[in-house]
Amino acid sequence: MIIKESAENYLESILSLKKANGSVRSIDVANDLCVSKPSVSVAMKNFREEGYITVDENGFLDLTEKGLKIAENVYERHLVIAKALMALGVSEKVAYEDSCKIEHCISVESFERLKEFLKNH
Repeated sequence: MIIKESAENYLESILSLKKANGSVRSIDVANDLCVSKPSVSVAMKNFREEGYITVDENGFLDLTEKGLKIAENVYERHLVIAKALMALGVSEKVAYEDSCKIEHCISVESFERLKEFLKNH
């Protein structure tokens, strides 16, 4: 499975919801991303088959090591980019909205330089 922007969003959503609530179900992801429950169900089936998530008998989702690696990477980009935008004077709301878009297309090189810049300033 090639991880595309929408897949990254799903995995990041699972991670952030798990951090916030301790557990997560498909309906939580649907609500978080404002997508339909059937869309989430199809995505979760694919993620499960590809080894990115597990689903227990009660419908709770967990990221596998493979899924967690991707989710943490996207989540880190999201936070660092938002922090950088806020440092430039962008409002918190807009910074987080924009970081959701930028996190999927920023190059590794640019992201690493951005992290380095923030660390030194």
